[in-house]
Formats: sequence, C-alpha cells, structure tokens
Amino acid sequence: MTLTVQSEATAEADLIARLRAGDGAAYEQAYRAHIGAMTGVARGFFADGGEAAEAVQDAFVSAFRGMAGFAGTARLGTWLHRVTVNACLIRLRARRRSRLVPLDEPALAATRRPGRADSGEHPASGLTRAEAAARVRACVDRLPAAYRDVIRLRDLEELDTDETAARLGTNAGVVKTRLHRARHALRALLGAA
Repeated sequence: MTLTVQSEATAEADLIARLRAGDGAAYEQAYRAHIGAMTGVARGFFADGGEAAEAVQDAFVSAFRGMAGFAGTARLGTWLHRVTVNACLIRLRARRRSRLVPLDEPALAATRRPGRADSGEHPASGLTRAEAAARVRACVDRLPAAYRDVIRLRDLEELDTDETAARLGTNAGVVKTRLHRARHALRALLGAA
C-alpha cells in the first residue's frame, strides 16, 4: 500500500513537472483525469450545463496559465477544485445584471422624483434603473477615496470582508468600519441629490 501511495505521488510530481514545462500530452492527461470532478463542481454553481462547461474551460485555462504558481503543497486535484470554484464565482459576478449598491428603502425613497411615468421605473425610487444606477455611481464618485474604494470592492465587486481587507492592505475590522461609514455617507448624498 505504501508503495502505491508513493508511486501515485511520484506520478503526480512527474505530471506537474511536465505541465510546468508546457508538455501538451501532460495537459491532455491532466484534462482527462480531472474534467469529471471539475464539471461536478461547476454544476453545483450552474444549472445550465453549457455555463458549467464554460466555467470549467475558464478554470483549465487559468490553471494551465498559472501552473508556475502552483506550490505543490496540495494535490493537483485539490488545487484544480479551488481554481474551478474561483472560475465559477468570477462568472457569477460577471453575469449580475445590476451594479446598484444595495440601499434601504428610506434612502431610495429620498431619490424619488414626483410626476414620473410608471413604465420602466425602479420600483422603490420612481427612477428608471439606468437613472438610479447613474445617480448611485455619481454619489459613489463623490465619496472620499477610502469610502469609495471599500464600497466598490464590497458592494460592486462583491468581495467578502477578508478579500477586501487584503486588497486594501488593512484588516477586516477597518473594512467593516469604513463600509458602515461609507454606506451612511452614500445614503446622505443620495438623500441630498
């Protein structure tokens, strides 16, 4: 049994070395060995098989391009699983239809314009979605840089608190505080607009 585990580890190390060297046969071998598991992961994110297949394709491209950065501290399959999850999350973020910052009803009510026709209006504000989005973006642009950055990362790019903290070079507590203050400032700007 130990010999089998050792030979599997040796075979995987050889495959990784060949992948790093750009060996086309190694790419095909890795693809055949991991396509099923990666597709299973993607189908957990997407009901549409076509979208799942595209996410897996994105994951393979990303993995093969980033093979030099694979540290080898985890098994190749484990790393490919993570790459697939990331590819799926990127696709989900990209397909969002609206980039509006989530606001509560009082802030949206403050943006209501009387006398608007009902067709095409944002249901809570009396503005069309395009007008509401433009107003929110204009107000975000008026925020101080620290608030603007945290709003964009958390609410528009939908990064979690830890990812936002890493991007901003700070800690989660600072991100939470800035986000709270930024949303409060944004609501005030929207109420005055």
